[in-house]
Amino acid sequence: MFHRITIVGYLGRDPEMRYTPDGTPVTNFSVATSRKYSRPDGTQIDETIWFRVTAWRRQAETCNQYLQKGRLVLVEGRLNPDERGNPRTFTRSDGTVGASYDVTALTVRFLGGRGEAMAADIPGAPEEPPEEEEEGEIPF
Repeated sequence: MFHRITIVGYLGRDPEMRYTPDGTPVTNFSVATSRKYSRPDGTQIDETIWFRVTAWRRQAETCNQYLQKGRLVLVEGRLNPDERGNPRTFTRSDGTVGASYDVTALTVRFLGGRGEAMAADIPGAPEEPPEEEEEGEIPF
């Protein structure tokens, strides 16, 4: 079985990096996604969903170095459910129930804006695909 989630949203706070006891870097940050829609009765709904993202190793170091609160980011990864396969639930201080969506990042792409680093400028970013050979050339 396989699943992957893609999230495009804004960082809600600056990333926090730490190290495991064996020295492996791990960075945590939150991403907010939102959508606006109207109900049939005309009520405007503004829905925001928060995701807690964890990046590991070199990607953790890169995220910690280049990301900051408010930055637009695309995250591809896998959901980390609770022991029953559901989002983690909690009770807020006002008594309402909330859900936490935890994601382990497989890919993090920094989406552009003025003054922000491009993917090619970031150490460890994927390189451009190799140019295709001309039709007349046989590669073997």
